[in-house]
Amino acid sequence: MSTLLKATERKDLKHSTTTRLRKQGNFPAVVYGNKVESKPISINSADFIKAIRESGRNGVLTLTVDNDKFSVMLHDIQTDPLKREVLHADFQVVDMSKEVEVDVNIVLTGDAPGVKEGGVMQQAIHQVSVRALPQDIPSSIEIDVSNLQIGDTVTVENIDTNGKYELNHEPSETIASILPPKQEEDIDSGEQQDELDEAEKTENTEEKSEE
Repeated sequence: MSTLLKATERKDLKHSTTTRLRKQGNFPAVVYGNKVESKPISINSADFIKAIRESGRNGVLTLTVDNDKFSVMLHDIQTDPLKREVLHADFQVVDMSKEVEVDVNIVLTGDAPGVKEGGVMQQAIHQVSVRALPQDIPSSIEIDVSNLQIGDTVTVENIDTNGKYELNHEPSETIASILPPKQEEDIDSGEQQDELDEAEKTENTEEKSEE
């Protein structure tokens, strides 16, 4: 059962109305797709945050707009980076019998022995493109790195999809790897030469003073 989210159709699209909407704890949004004409709506911010926490960023929501009901996924969201408030959101109506493509976050879990030994964990990609039925899209993909040693690499082919979704990437694409500890360069950094130059200047100054 998908998470329910209530919305109200927006008929007055004036800037002043949108401002008043936000002051009341709501934000403007739009719903469209799957033969549904674009419809401006407003949603309560607290209800939206609760729904996304329950369903996940890529979860399917049951969006009710007055007397209409849609199965939707959050397609895009705009937030205020300072106030951390939702400014606008796009909801895409989905056909539950047809596959969709979305980006899913990758989360590395566990403590890699290679890092404890001084290696550096480098994550090359933080999201992967996934194709699946809406209800089979994972909210995130966890990859256990607790067995990785220095020099080990995790690639796309290491992701266990359980046969529920496809990854739109080459199997050999690197997700994360543990690099060897940085070695001290045997190249003169120039500091020693600077000290010699400074000492030479001092000696020249003292010789001139004696003269």
